[in-house]
Amino acid sequence: MSFGRFRLDLRHRKLTGEGRPIELKSKAFDILAVLASAQGEVVTKDELMAKVWPGLVVEESNIQVHISALRKALGEARDRPVHLFTVPGRGYRFVGAQPSPVEMPRALPDRPSIAVLPFQNMSSDAEQEYFADGMVEDIITGLSRIKWLFVIARNSSFVYKGKAVDIRQLGQDLGVHYVLQGSVRKSGDRVRIAAQLIEAHGGVQVWAERYDRLLGDIFAVQDEIAMSVIGAIEPGLRKIEVERIKRKRPDSLDAYDLVLQALPFIYKLMPEGSAPAIPLLQKALQLEPDYSFAHAALAWCFHIRFGRGGLKEEDRRSAIHHAQAALSGAGDDATTLAISAFVIWFEEHDVTTAFDLFDRALAISNSNFVALSTSAVALAWTGKSELAIERAQHALKLSPFDTQNHLSYQALAGANFHLKRYAEACEAARRAVELNPSFSVPYAYLTAALICSGRDQEARTAAQSVLKLDPSFTIRRFSATVGVKPEVFLAFANAWREAGLPE
Repeated sequence: MSFGRFRLDLRHRKLTGEGRPIELKSKAFDILAVLASAQGEVVTKDELMAKVWPGLVVEESNIQVHISALRKALGEARDRPVHLFTVPGRGYRFVGAQPSPVEMPRALPDRPSIAVLPFQNMSSDAEQEYFADGMVEDIITGLSRIKWLFVIARNSSFVYKGKAVDIRQLGQDLGVHYVLQGSVRKSGDRVRIAAQLIEAHGGVQVWAERYDRLLGDIFAVQDEIAMSVIGAIEPGLRKIEVERIKRKRPDSLDAYDLVLQALPFIYKLMPEGSAPAIPLLQKALQLEPDYSFAHAALAWCFHIRFGRGGLKEEDRRSAIHHAQAALSGAGDDATTLAISAFVIWFEEHDVTTAFDLFDRALAISNSNFVALSTSAVALAWTGKSELAIERAQHALKLSPFDTQNHLSYQALAGANFHLKRYAEACEAARRAVELNPSFSVPYAYLTAALICSGRDQEARTAAQSVLKLDPSFTIRRFSATVGVKPEVFLAFANAWREAGLPE
């Protein structure tokens, strides 16, 4: 079996990663074998007990100890799993394993495709890591603007951060033709960057370059790298396609640096998670009041604080203010447009403007993961289920390992629920729960889907998880953000009442 960078040989009881053996205690290996053999299905703790310790009575903590050892061996954090998921109240689920002894790589897209790996931070200051990551994100954004190029989203390629990579295997895992990798050294007012483009199937270097520039030239270097990559992939590239990579950047490098520091917190979905981003973004806007992405990011943070922090009117007004402010200079920045659209849809309930903005974002970059996943959520709540499913599935294909994939699965859950495909809604909601078990909303989707599947007891358990994570949850409060189409919301509301969630 293969999964990600790992190979699991059940016959010879071997686990290898990047060609090297990984040592596991016997019982930890047994648990991994049971989970992998379940082919993506949930395995309960009782089932694990029966298969790993047959005929014995052992403490449940034994499972937890070995699961922790497995996560350590696989390099996975409990709150950011890639393969090994805890399903609260049920057991564990292992995804990504290929049971066939024949290698089954991901199908390559029918157009050129690329993954941009995190650039290695070569600076002596480890805190400069965010600068290297932000630079790579900008390169990905530029490449995503080329419509004929399939670009893997940031969070999936960043799964490989800090790890030795077999380019051929990575190409199979992500389903891409090309891989871009490199390094960054920032020192004083200078930055040194090395980059190389590799053809994944043969591991052959297609293009490589080194840059030694003033820090003030960083945006020009990012564009130059992206243009060189595109030129190497498509030598006959028209000038208009090259120009599409370029976009408006902030004038202040200090403001840019503050936004890079805020990035790890921006997409958190609970107020306490996104809170550290707010003062950083506000300071960036003091330095550059027209910084569109900073406005959009602040709009997102206030959106989270409004919906999960007590529906305070000042938070709603702040979210709308920054979303509207972002639009004045967003131009052709697809991510800024998509975030603004999402906030305008949720907080202002201006459906027409929101979907016009989503369409603008996707016209600029049909590989923009944020535009695809957020618009899919809004489409599902608006009753446009088939289009929501199409966009969510496209987002999942673009970013198979993305920690934000719970948004796409929420869209799939909502759309399938509206179409009365309750089994599919349950499955999508469970995947959303697995990807973000500390977020209450996926449990709300799951509650509704279970009730309508006739699984009342499981639904009530899921409803209790909603209230445990969000004690202030009420149906009426939830309708304040997603109740744009009453006929869509009503079916959810009826299911939640039946499951015992408060009015």
